[in-house]
Amino acid sequence: MTIDKIALGQFEIFGLRPSFFHLDGGAMFGVVPRVIWEKKFAPDEQNRIRLSLNSLLIKTDKTLILVDTGIGDDLDPKFFDYYSLEKKPGLIASLQKLGYKAEDVNFVINTHLHFDHCGENTYRDEKGEFVPTFPCAKYIIQKGEWEYALHPSERDKASYLPQCFLPLERFGLLELVDGNKEISEGIEVIHVPGHTAYHQCVKISSEGKVLFFLADLVPTSAHIGLPYIMGYDLYPLETLENKKKLFDQAIEEDWLFAFNHDPEHFFGKVKKINNKYTFEPLKI
Repeated sequence: MTIDKIALGQFEIFGLRPSFFHLDGGAMFGVVPRVIWEKKFAPDEQNRIRLSLNSLLIKTDKTLILVDTGIGDDLDPKFFDYYSLEKKPGLIASLQKLGYKAEDVNFVINTHLHFDHCGENTYRDEKGEFVPTFPCAKYIIQKGEWEYALHPSERDKASYLPQCFLPLERFGLLELVDGNKEISEGIEVIHVPGHTAYHQCVKISSEGKVLFFLADLVPTSAHIGLPYIMGYDLYPLETLENKKKLFDQAIEEDWLFAFNHDPEHFFGKVKKINNKYTFEPLKI
């Protein structure tokens, strides 16, 4: 387990990397040929690359906010084998290492409802029912993403597991938002379509400093290059335009970025050199 910690103004930010899984490298890099992307991520014999399931924990003077919850535990063994899921130590153990319990979390932000971003929203209790993992938290989800998850297309139906999100409504913990919204002072969800139509990122601001959680807009630092767009994205041209717009703003305003699936770099900056966007890791 690795936990990266940075200070952002008055906030403490923890980068949690509690689990790993494997996805097809070609799907992760879209139109970029393997001969190029394999220099950044070496694939295994099944053409898969090892990715992390990163969560962001934000500690303010008033709230504890968790962004994305990775993959849950209660899945078919074939699922674990297919993705070579490594659940050690897991999200709850990572929080416990920092001295927090699930009950301490005030907000859970799901950037979208694919199984690898909301899996530990819930767990199966002793009665065999799925219940919220964070019983004192409001779960923040885009209204359009929620509605789509209830009726996904054949193309991406397998990415949505109802047990990961339906119990939130039943227990009264669901908070749907429509577009950009401040969740707590200095913490704002930003609607950034591309990966899905209602995908959201998280902007964290304190004392003039900004950290932007990219989620699946830019899943790893290897996806900084503009053509590096996942084959999973439903709207790749929107991903492209939003990457350019955010990168330019981040360079001008000196933002930090946080990555959702990068197994090595959690935080970093984007620079523009010879008209190309490049990654600069943050030294922890």
